[in-house]
This record gives sequence, structure tokens and C-alpha cells, in this order.
Amino acid sequence: MPAPDEIEIRGRLTPNRALSELTWLRVGGPAEWFFQPADAEDLATFLAALDPEIPVFPMGVGSNLIVRDGGLRGVVIRLGRGFNGIEAQGQRVTAGAAALDAHVAKRAAEAGIDLTFLRTIPGSIGGALRMNAGCYGSYTADHVLSVRAVTRDGRQVELAAQDITFAYRQTDLPADMVVTEVTFEGPPGDPQALTDRMETQLRKRDETQPTKDRTAGSTFRNPAGFSSTGRADDVHDLKAWKVIDDAGMRGARRGGAQMSEKHSNFLINTGDATAADLEGLGEDVRKKVLQSSGLTLEWEIMRIGEFAPQEGG
Repeated sequence: MPAPDEIEIRGRLTPNRALSELTWLRVGGPAEWFFQPADAEDLATFLAALDPEIPVFPMGVGSNLIVRDGGLRGVVIRLGRGFNGIEAQGQRVTAGAAALDAHVAKRAAEAGIDLTFLRTIPGSIGGALRMNAGCYGSYTADHVLSVRAVTRDGRQVELAAQDITFAYRQTDLPADMVVTEVTFEGPPGDPQALTDRMETQLRKRDETQPTKDRTAGSTFRNPAGFSSTGRADDVHDLKAWKVIDDAGMRGARRGGAQMSEKHSNFLINTGDATAADLEGLGEDVRKKVLQSSGLTLEWEIMRIGEFAPQEGG
């Protein structure tokens, strides 16, 4: 099998690429290989030729990610300009996986389509789909019609929403499948009213969350509500921030990492944190919450890669 740099591509392949500058928390080691495909065909060609033993990790904009200090083996794939288009027609919006959630919400609103729940969700559409992201009672799963993707062996596929199992903050999509495009459907709405609603949501978010700090969004899932979408049985009466507060961990620190004083379910890089500081503090919080309430918090932030040698694995 050819080495990654022996495969003919039209995109860009970079060895030993630093990932810390590409994540919102600004931590982590390098990717062994970093591939930015020109388009879906370029991506499919590359994956079809790539040794199946080489691991592949699709990376969005790094908004919900801790890359460990030892970096990642294999190939990190990050979609760029060829994958960020947004088109609205009727009540449907088709967006490239690299399009930002906020941009999709705004473009939809201009077209009189209500996808306003996406406006305050950090990150890109590919990540929102994988995580079944949601807020204000709406989930990505509620609006997905179809998904285009490239499989690990280089096949371009189209999946209907019913082909995907959506659950609370997760789907059953293979980890090495690269989502390239998502088509949504939303209810009609007045463009100005939708825009006004999003502005209100933004103000509320800025009042309650540490949006000026280096964070990766919510650190832990709420401890209740694991049904697939926003149905009546999908309740989140118990909030992660509340059990963190009850465990006395608001403002807790480890090295350069801190649980936010403003919202205790937000993990912050105060300036000089390592990935080990951040993940370690998160584990400290999980232990304290388990001792305090008997609840095991589940990470919402994805942690990937290898520990640096001095961390002892």
C-alpha cells in the first residue's frame, strides 16, 4: 500500500501538523498526517488508496475537542472551502459539513426557514450532526433529511435520516466516516422574527456562559435525557452544572485549567493549560460528583490522541 504522501491528491497533505492552534482550547500535540481535500471526489480517492490499517479522524473546527499532548497517529481529515457552501430552497437547507452552525442558521433565517436552534451552537455542521447537537428543545435529528458522506474505504454514500440512529449527544455513524453534506428541513418563519429570536438567544448565552474565554462548550452531558430527540420523555431536569456546584467544583483548578466561575459546566484554558491539565480537571470533577451525588458524569467534549510520555499514559 502507498504511504499517505505517495497518493495522488488535489488537496493538501501536511506531515506532523500542530493541532493546538486548530482547537478552541488551544492545546494538544500534532497530527502524524493532516489532509485537507479539495472536494468529495478528492477525499474519496485518497481514502480508497490509503492503507486500511492507518486510522482516520475527521476533525471539524475543534470547538468540542481536547487533543491530548502526545498528538494523533494516522490521518486527521479537515474539510475546508470546498465543503462550506449553504443553499436554501423551499423549506430545505443543504449545507457542507464545514459550514458553521451559526452561518447555516442565519442563511436559513434569511430564506424564511427556522433553524434558529443552530445559531448558538459552536462548531460546524458535520460536528452538529455527529453529536446530534441541540438547544432550546430542538435537536439536529429533528431537522435532518439526508446526509452525504465518504466511508473509510472511499465510497461516496447518501444516507436518509432514518438510516442513522440518533441519541442524546451522539449518533451511530462510524467514527472514521467523513460527513460531507447535510440537508435539513425547517418550519417556515418570518425572516425578521427569526433574526430577532437569534439575537435574543445570543444575548442570553453571553449573559450565562463564558463566551470570551477559551472553552469547548459544555464539558459534560446533562445526567438525564437519553432519548433520541426532543420528545416529551426527553427530560433534562437534572443539570450538569448543578451537580458540579453541589460537589463544590465551581471554579476548581488544575494547572492552567479551571471550571468556569460563570458557568461551572465549562472547562477553561486560563492561558497556559496543557491537555493533561484540562482532562485531569475534568476527571477530578467526575470523581467529586460521583462522591457527592452518586452520579457518573459523561464527557460531552471529545478527547482524542495519545498522552505525552511524562503523563504516564
